[in-house]
Amino acid sequence: MKYSPSQENYIKAVYHLQLESSTVTTNALAQALDTRPASVTDMLKKLKLQKLLLYEKYRGVKLTAEGRRLAVQIIRKHRLWEFFLVHTLRFGWEEVHEIAEELEHIGSGKLVDRLDAFLGFPQHDPHGDPIPDRLGKLPAGTHSALSEMPLHRHAVVRGIGDQRPVMLDLLRDQQIALGTKLEVQKKFSVDGSVQIKIRGRQPVNISAYAAKNILVGYDK
Repeated sequence: MKYSPSQENYIKAVYHLQLESSTVTTNALAQALDTRPASVTDMLKKLKLQKLLLYEKYRGVKLTAEGRRLAVQIIRKHRLWEFFLVHTLRFGWEEVHEIAEELEHIGSGKLVDRLDAFLGFPQHDPHGDPIPDRLGKLPAGTHSALSEMPLHRHAVVRGIGDQRPVMLDLLRDQQIALGTKLEVQKKFSVDGSVQIKIRGRQPVNISAYAAKNILVGYDK
């Protein structure tokens, strides 16, 4: 079945909000989509009729199995397009989100499968988020915030929590990207900032907020 971009945006928003809470409130959804609660209620009633979600007034929203399947496929398309834009067309990682927001609504499954194959079946997008496969399965892997890393352990950047352009531009200015190898040398309790050492560079200090949003794994 073909769904409108607006309907798909609602389903995707519910999916992301359900990662934080099993039941999503209409107010939380209205805030995420920057719209009025009354508009949210109208759309939820339509999506309920299409059996994409479970909704009862004052009791919140949950995706059905079909709704979750649709959300995962939208996310798959979004992240594949981001990968294509960065690695094939050489866009900056801070430029691609809004473009992918448009491209994710292309309905052709054959196109998406061929794009996936053309790109070599990538498992993560340019920001480190996992890309579901055609069956909706996510690759395994866990990351920790840089702020939680112990001192003097070698780590490698695997993802970015806050993916707003202003944050990505800041990290690019600091020459921090996926795959960057570093270690935490000091932690400053007064403001939560940390001093990091990137291989081949002098130590630099980064804010507590940035340290919480740089996701790393241990460098083997």
